Amino acid sequence: MKRIWLACLLLVAITAGNAQTKVYQTKSGKVRFYSSTAVENIEANNTQVDAKLATNGQMVFMVAIRGFVFKNALMQEHFNENYMESDKFPKASFMGTVTNIKEVDFTKDGSYKVTVSGDMEIHGTKQKVSAPGTIEIKGGVVTATSVFKLTITDYGIKGNYIGDKIAREVEITLNCKYD
Repeated sequence: MKRIWLACLLLVAITAGNAQTKVYQTKSGKVRFYSSTAVENIEANNTQVDAKLATNGQMVFMVAIRGFVFKNALMQEHFNENYMESDKFPKASFMGTVTNIKEVDFTKDGSYKVTVSGDMEIHGTKQKVSAPGTIEIKGGVVTATSVFKLTITDYGIKGNYIGDKIAREVEITLNCKYD
């Protein structure tokens, strides 16, 4: 947890030194995950997402694991206790960069296809990831979206039903409208 806040402070310090860099942030981003198998589909949504995006391409986001809400309360309990161990690993985080940030004009309305690369940490395990996304600027408001897949066992997540009722690979949808 200290490493995450240290990274946030580092992001602010780096961008503060460059007067032309602006940092957009939100504490109400949205993350959705979806698991589909022949037996069962599982979906959860989370609006406890703290995210920052700098015009120099640096990006950080943190997600409270207990913030994922399921339609089925028992699924939510199993998710937190048996799979994510959210008392032990309360947050997931990403720290990285938009690799093609120079193609984004933050002063002009438009939709820009981007690629984001960095370190995703879930369940205490860090993995390098790269994902496509879109940064949209409309009336000065910046929104970043992405849909990508993660293999849950890559993050040390274990459980009896992975591969049967829970897909090995889950779809993650990220939507952050920055202030």
